[in-house]
Amino acid sequence: METISIANLRGSQSAIPITELDTLSSRLRGTLIRAEDISFDEARRLWNGMFDKRPAVILRCTGVADVIDAVRFARERNLLVAIRGGAHNVAGLASYDGGFVIDLSQMRAVHVDPNSRTVRVEAGAQLGDIDRETQAFGLVVPTGVVSETGIAGLTLNGGVGWLRRKWGMTCDNLVSVELVTAEGQWIKASKTEHSDLFWALRGGGGNFGVVTNFEFELQPLGPEVMFCFVMYPDHKDILQKFSQFAQNEPEEVGMLSFTGTVPADESFPEVWWYKPFFVVAACYAGSAEDGERVLQPLREWGTPIIDFSDRMPYTEVQKFLDADYPKGRHYYWKSVYLKEFTDETIDTLLTLNRQAPSHHSTIDIWTMGGAMNRVSSDESPLSPRETPFMIGIEANWDEAKENDHNIAWVRDCVEGLAPFAAPGIYLNFPGFMEDADQLVKTAYGNNFQRLVKVKQQYDPDNFFRLNQNINPQAV
Repeated sequence: METISIANLRGSQSAIPITELDTLSSRLRGTLIRAEDISFDEARRLWNGMFDKRPAVILRCTGVADVIDAVRFARERNLLVAIRGGAHNVAGLASYDGGFVIDLSQMRAVHVDPNSRTVRVEAGAQLGDIDRETQAFGLVVPTGVVSETGIAGLTLNGGVGWLRRKWGMTCDNLVSVELVTAEGQWIKASKTEHSDLFWALRGGGGNFGVVTNFEFELQPLGPEVMFCFVMYPDHKDILQKFSQFAQNEPEEVGMLSFTGTVPADESFPEVWWYKPFFVVAACYAGSAEDGERVLQPLREWGTPIIDFSDRMPYTEVQKFLDADYPKGRHYYWKSVYLKEFTDETIDTLLTLNRQAPSHHSTIDIWTMGGAMNRVSSDESPLSPRETPFMIGIEANWDEAKENDHNIAWVRDCVEGLAPFAAPGIYLNFPGFMEDADQLVKTAYGNNFQRLVKVKQQYDPDNFFRLNQNINPQAV
């Protein structure tokens, strides 16, 4: 009997009869893809070019029934399962060599109810899919800042974007979640149904089941907003002005500022190519007219290298950074929360930026606070909520031979920022999940044990483990 070898939960391989896979395939509306299929190489590709994984089977679902069948098939055979949504996970957790991948990337439907100001989003949707539909009604979900990001991973681990200070993180705007459990059962979680699970899913990671649908509350914004994007030389006085503004900015201002190296691109003056910069970027969560007035001071801190600021459709703001994150580039990201932003912090950031091996890399400064701080631990497991700044250290490069240098730079940055760091990390910037058990404990702090109890209830055998995993046996 012909079989196919698939990784199992015991850390070995199981020989699965091809006839069993054929029977499963015959029930699906979606597609079961194996290595010999012409679509396999494209189907297995992940966004992060660091990973070239070859799963044994990719089950590309088109609906909840497919997901249920896939989970039950794998569970009955004790197979190791990876869940793929938008596949933008920096740690490459959406696939596994020799594994069984449940792929939701074709489940991208978005349904807006403008009367209730809610939207239902399938788990394979990207941010651009959501923006396209919601902006038809002048409404938004506060999401991330790159339109090709998958909504599932972003939400389940938090979700920070331009609108975070006005309306909170993406997970803070969840109304309900539909998912398939480790037993292959469909359930809905909300404040009134499976409320403990709903709490856990609002930032506690994707290890409690296969989420198939999210329901979000919508907020009024757009279609036109004011967007500020000013690139300055990386002078210390510019960062000092940034720090002063950040301490007093209104909640409508969502800043994402970053250091980097000016690209050799005709969009920028050639005299500045490959020289260090500091970008002040911000979107105003209100009328474009008000935003133009409030953001104007950010454009007057000195003589800019370039100023791309303008009124523009919110959908264009969401795509503004897309070109910096192409599929197939190599990525290694980590995060550090800062308890303060001092002159010593500024000196450290400027020094670390100039040491980056790749001119694609950046050190990002996210101003926190506002609505994010008003969410209690009873509403979301994410902590800390009180820190004023989060640093995202992004190594982005193209050649595999440069892997070691770029990874080392990120780790050096984390070490260099340690004297200024506050507790916690952001698990959408997880590196490669080195020392994974300690990472999740650090991310969730005092909420970790409560998450363990939820895991024990909904997935006591740790069937879903290829993720930012919370082990049900953790102490």
